[in-house]
Amino acid sequence: MTRIQMGSYSNESFEEFLDSLKAAGVVISNERELRERLAEIQRWRFAFMTLASHGEPLGIRFEVQGAGLDEAGIQQVFEQFQFPSSAVQAFAASRKTSH
Repeated sequence: MTRIQMGSYSNESFEEFLDSLKAAGVVISNERELRERLAEIQRWRFAFMTLASHGEPLGIRFEVQGAGLDEAGIQQVFEQFQFPSSAVQAFAASRKTSH
């Protein structure tokens, strides 16, 4: 089995990844900006994690609204798109809770 490193090329697109996160209950603020930035580069996984941690000045935020968040689903999305296990914890730390 070949292991693909974070940021390496794979057949999955960042569009599919973001759509999967949204299906798991994540709300993305300034999604258009995030998509534009990820479209510019091939190493979109690395860019996504950087923007998840430091995108707030650009208006890029990941929020939880109500009880609609599927934590297991989010973990499954990260695994499906071949992120390292540490990425799930980093992403969880970057999310904000919206009331």
